[in-house]
Amino acid sequence: MLRLQLVEKKDKDLLWNINQKYLYEMTNFYDDSMDEKGNYHYGHFDDYFTDSRRTAYLIYNDLTLVGFAMLCPYSNINQNPDYTMAEFTIFPSFRRNHFAFAAVKMILERHRGKWEIKYNEKNAGAKKLWNTIAEQFNPTVHHLNNEETVLSFEA
Repeated sequence: MLRLQLVEKKDKDLLWNINQKYLYEMTNFYDDSMDEKGNYHYGHFDDYFTDSRRTAYLIYNDLTLVGFAMLCPYSNINQNPDYTMAEFTIFPSFRRNHFAFAAVKMILERHRGKWEIKYNEKNAGAKKLWNTIAEQFNPTVHHLNNEETVLSFEA
């Protein structure tokens, strides 16, 4: 059974490690490089443990960690959202099990309000996921550039 577990300070190293793997995967779509320690820069990571407006979840299927989500209230389009999906992934070996749809549904039910979700147009899986999920909310589509799109909606 799929469940969300709120990230706590004791989970900081775990979240850092899985976020690094996610950021590596995102180099398929963004030109990010590693630092001298082999890590990808994530400037607001520590804020998830000090800023009450930021929330992170570990996503489990029974006892197995299958993904994570990171939420914040900061806009990509100069709006005033209640929530922005800063990061979200289901690990590759668990994709195609509908975990992403179920996890996002649970997140949206817990966090009602104005949402922004950004994706890279080259990321076909993310584009399909976010457009399918947002469709029921009649999103406004904002093209930041040729590669990035933001969906804004009320959930």
